[in-house]
Amino acid sequence: MNDGGGSGRIEAARMRQLLRTYLVIGSTNCCIEPLRVLEEALAGGVTLVQFREKGPGALTGAPLRELAVQLQGACRQRGVPFLVNDDVELALAIGADGVHVGQEDEAAVRVRARIGDRILGVSAHTLAEAEAAVRHGADYLGIGPIYPTASKADAKAPQGPGILRELRACGIALPLVGIGGITIESAGEIIRAGADGIAVISAITQAADVREAATRFVAGSIAESS
Repeated sequence: MNDGGGSGRIEAARMRQLLRTYLVIGSTNCCIEPLRVLEEALAGGVTLVQFREKGPGALTGAPLRELAVQLQGACRQRGVPFLVNDDVELALAIGADGVHVGQEDEAAVRVRARIGDRILGVSAHTLAEAEAAVRHGADYLGIGPIYPTASKADAKAPQGPGILRELRACGIALPLVGIGGITIESAGEIIRAGADGIAVISAITQAADVREAATRFVAGSIAESS
């Protein structure tokens, strides 16, 4: 599947649907084998997957690519787009559906030129960063951290749902996904503040029952979006 390639840029309406329950996964944030975690999360209904292999103990080289291919295969079986965080070379090599970059990664304008019509997500923490990402061809923005999070050692200060309301009030119409410390209980607040969906890491990848956790996030995001 390549929602971002072949027939042109992905439509905003489709992007909003894909962002509803967005899983960020890598070997460093899973308590059990990542492929098993992903398969359970997909069975629970997650709508978009980002492979983010960073932090202490992260895989590199051949093991990194092998895991990416395994996870991508599981996504393809379910028809769920598979994005790669930051690593454009890996994304292109395996034919991923897109790339997500942060403000400290390769510039979004260059990534867009390299990946063509594949999905491009960009992290933004301020209105200025959001406006620049829109100009540079982002298909969606990852906004956060909304709440405190332990999933990213280099996470910026939490901003609360107010940042989403601010971006919408200032005219940012691009699809938005909130990320950072989001729980099932707080997911509704994020969507009501202006996000099209929620991005989740440990609340799913480290859940005692991954499938149940994913199912509950999916149900909550659908209820708030309808």
